[in-house]
Amino acid sequence: MEKLNYEILIEATPQKVWQVLWNPDSYSQWTYYFSPSSSIHSDWKVNGKTLFLDAERNGMVSTIEQMEEFKILIFKHLGVVRKGVEDLDSEELKKWSGSLEKYFLEDLHGKTRLWVELESPKEYREMMDNGFKKGFEIVKQLAEA
Repeated sequence: MEKLNYEILIEATPQKVWQVLWNPDSYSQWTYYFSPSSSIHSDWKVNGKTLFLDAERNGMVSTIEQMEEFKILIFKHLGVVRKGVEDLDSEELKKWSGSLEKYFLEDLHGKTRLWVELESPKEYREMMDNGFKKGFEIVKQLAEA
């Protein structure tokens, strides 16, 4: 597992950036570079259930480990979804199950420093680099509009 970090400065309030990150419509726009049909389905509760899915209903099963609105959102990844069927126990999952994806928003007097820290298997480094670098530019464009 590698620890990865991505950061961007956005000329908008943390409330606006938060809305862009987690509203289902804008979420699918900024996560396009991970998967063109990305969607998020969450009960938005700590220890609840969050699904990150593509159009074929493949993706990840996660939970929210910590949430402080407009400041911190930490997902704990638990398993995968394949064609709508959850897998929380297979051997392949053991190398990354329990990994964290942490989002932080810092209020800089009308601007927001957004950064993410995550743990990822090395083979996903290129996808993560591409997804977060391009995706955060979309978050910036949408929040500053």
